This record gives sequence, C-alpha cells and structure tokens, in this order.
Amino acid sequence: MKALLIVDVQNDFCPGGALEVPDGDTIIPVINKLSRTFDAVIQTQDWHPAGHSSFASTHEGREPFETMEMSYGSQALWPDHCVQGSEGADFHADLQTDRTQLIIRKGFRKDIDSYSAFFENDDTTTTGLTGYLRERDIDTLYAVGLATDFCVKWSVLDGIKEGFDLYVVEEAVKGIDIEGSVEQAWNEMLDAGARKVSSEDLLS
Repeated sequence: MKALLIVDVQNDFCPGGALEVPDGDTIIPVINKLSRTFDAVIQTQDWHPAGHSSFASTHEGREPFETMEMSYGSQALWPDHCVQGSEGADFHADLQTDRTQLIIRKGFRKDIDSYSAFFENDDTTTTGLTGYLRERDIDTLYAVGLATDFCVKWSVLDGIKEGFDLYVVEEAVKGIDIEGSVEQAWNEMLDAGARKVSSEDLLS
C-alpha cells in the first residue's frame, strides 16, 4: 500500500513566514490534487515550544543560520518558527487537510530539533511513524512539501533506512537552497535509492 507524505506545509515555511521557503506556497495546488488520489495521507508538523534549542534567539550572541554543536552533533540555528499554537505553526490555509489520517508533530522536545518524519536529530528518538506504517501495511511513500533540502530530505533518507520505498514528487517540493543545498539534497536522496517522479505521471 502507498501513502502520500506531506512534509511541513506550514505558514512559517511559506512566503511571509518566519523561515520562508521561496515560492513555497506554489506547490500546494499540486499537493491538493495528489492527496485526492491516495488512500492514505500523512502530514508532518513542526511544533516547537518557545525557547527551543534550535532557535538562535535562545543562545546569547548567536544569529540565525549559524551552526552550533549540540549533544547530538552540529545543529543549524534558526529564526523562531512554528511555535506551538502560533499562526506560523498552522498548516497553510490553502492546503486541503480533510483527507489526512495522521499528523506527526515533531520538534516538540525543547532540547533537540527534528527534521525527519521518522527520527529526531539524534537519529535515535523515534516519532512512531515506522510502526504506524507497518501496522497499516504501507510500504511505499510519496514525499511532497517543505523544504527539499531539510525536512523532506531527512524524511526521505530515514524512510529508506527504515525499509520503505520512497518517491519524491518533483513539482511538489521546494527548498531553501543555501549554497546549492537543493541540488545536494536531490543527489543524496537519489543516491540513497529514492526515485524522482512527476506529478503528471501520478495524475494521468
């Protein structure tokens, strides 16, 4: 069985948000069309407490987009974003969520960030998604959403490590693109065994 995995299509990652992905909202019509064709739809939602350790504002003298060593390794520091209960954490109003059957909230632990739909950034703490998918006999995921070079990439790479078949829908992802990070993300995903697919092929 296959499922659509919609990653972090939230206001703070769309134009005008605290950590906007350029043209991030332009993928929403494609995602809406795709979601109608899947029997299973899953979403992820960044869900940070105020003062999260990944926020630059939490660390005196630090600026967004710097990196900092944490107990689990190197961590990028971000502007405050997707704070629990805030408008920025809400799903974009144009995203159709009625068919979503599971929402995985991630990044809610104050001392550790979470890019992946499967694991926190320590690569050990699980979100529970693997167990859910196996219980439902879902073995194939089609990934869409934001951002290609962060949460989409890590979700895809971890999904492959967990034994699932991963497809990435080319017109339904957008990236931040820091110094070529989108191209690098695509290379990493494809090298790991993910497959790039066109929304036209899925919808035809």
